[in-house]
Amino acid sequence: MISPQSDLELEERGTTAGTSYLAEGFTIWSWLSTRDHKRIALLYGVSITLFFFLGGIAAALIRLELATPQGDLVTADTYNKLFTAHGVIMVWLFLIPSIPSVLGNFLMPLMIGARDLAFPRLNLASWYLYLLGGAIVLWALLVGGVDTGWTFYTPFSTMFSNSHVVLCLVGVLVVGFSSILTGLNFIVTVHTMRAPGMGWFRLPLFVWANYATSLILVLATPVLAMTLLLVGIERLFQVGIFDPALGGDPLLFQHLFWFYSHPAVYIMVLPAMGVASEIIPCFARRPVFGYRFMTYAILAIAVIGFLVWGHHMFVSGQSVYAGMVFSLLSFMVAVPSAIKVFNWTATLYKGRITFDAPMLYALGFVGLFTIGGLTGLFLAALALDVHLSDTYFVVAHFHYIMVGGSVMAYLGGIHFWWPKITGRMYSEAWGRLAAVIIFAGFNLTFFPQYLLGYAGMPRRYHSYPEEFQMLHVLSSAGAVTLAVGYLLPLGYLAWSLRYGRPAPRNPWQATGLEWQAASPPPIHNFAQPPVVVRGPYAYKP
Repeated sequence: MISPQSDLELEERGTTAGTSYLAEGFTIWSWLSTRDHKRIALLYGVSITLFFFLGGIAAALIRLELATPQGDLVTADTYNKLFTAHGVIMVWLFLIPSIPSVLGNFLMPLMIGARDLAFPRLNLASWYLYLLGGAIVLWALLVGGVDTGWTFYTPFSTMFSNSHVVLCLVGVLVVGFSSILTGLNFIVTVHTMRAPGMGWFRLPLFVWANYATSLILVLATPVLAMTLLLVGIERLFQVGIFDPALGGDPLLFQHLFWFYSHPAVYIMVLPAMGVASEIIPCFARRPVFGYRFMTYAILAIAVIGFLVWGHHMFVSGQSVYAGMVFSLLSFMVAVPSAIKVFNWTATLYKGRITFDAPMLYALGFVGLFTIGGLTGLFLAALALDVHLSDTYFVVAHFHYIMVGGSVMAYLGGIHFWWPKITGRMYSEAWGRLAAVIIFAGFNLTFFPQYLLGYAGMPRRYHSYPEEFQMLHVLSSAGAVTLAVGYLLPLGYLAWSLRYGRPAPRNPWQATGLEWQAASPPPIHNFAQPPVVVRGPYAYKP
């Protein structure tokens, strides 16, 4: 990825020179006031991990409640607040910011040969906004809870809910502004701070994915902010924006909300695709197949994602013609996603594949994302969607894409770049075991929910007919397995911080520019700017 002269120079003088970013300061204030993108990434990582496990606790209580048909653990109102807490925390505080804010913050400057992001102070401000928004959301959930679901559908959220809806909306709004700042920072960084020789088609696919994600964040998140603001105004002042009794239109909320929230699906998935595109070539020892088509597919997903919001409204009473158009567009968005799956598979063909922990997570991502994508085609078909809408089929599909996809890729990225981030190696045996447990536990949790939805089990129900109990018990057993799988990396990665063996500069023999820096990198990444002379996937079969 860099010229031989620069490679030697970086090896001898650049990457090994300078103080590690971890040794920049050891006081709490040195972390809270840092402008180093790598330290800010770790601040995000700690915060996001906390929210992930809080959302997981709510999910565990939901599955315990659904183990019996009549729901013996909590009341119906509390159940509504539990699934709302789970959705709000996981979507707004974990899934959307996780890969861009943690891995993107840490790696993008390293991958393009930059010293930092374009706006270091703005980067730190975005973390404080994220923390503030998360604290407001948690406060709303703790002082009485919210029972609207993570989508805040009107008119329930504006007229009937007795919970702290406005407070929760404010928290999500603040987190949204944090996302806008992060996206703006990434866009400017990629445009202005690439190393000499780093053309657009020499960018790693992880950078392309985060660049496309940033465009979505900057263009779509203001629509969400406006929508949440209108919901708050409607609830506080009853001005008749969404209330039909006052001349409003409740479907207007759905149009505005899903205009943001369907592209938000790709905010969660595109960075995951970028992670997989870095891991799979490395452990297959082959250049990524069809690099340019992969970049075009990333951009196509980002563009078409803005055009398919209406498929969430097939049963809302919209016109038949609108339904046909949105159905066609929903099938179209599957094409670039399928291109990526095909290219990952072709990259593996005749490769010298090694099944290290990052590769197991990446392959798990591809498998689960493929299942989720194929079942998404069922929901894109108008006739089938009438039967499957608002059932557990939708819940399973959503989790296969978001959790099976994004979380598997996030964990794969954490394992892949852990030696670079911390300078320590983790236990490979434990890493492989955790990947297998998570994959098995995930399928045991959510595949039965496809069957539940096909059989007609509605989502968000506190109790259910007895004939559905066996599948719910299987799903709850899978949730226990999945919880064990998620706790394992927390344990052995924390253990490695103290007892793991020191990591070499490039333990995976990867060819990306970030691996030319020391492990962990110095404060400003490179002593001298690298000169890029080839693409990022120079693997030899």
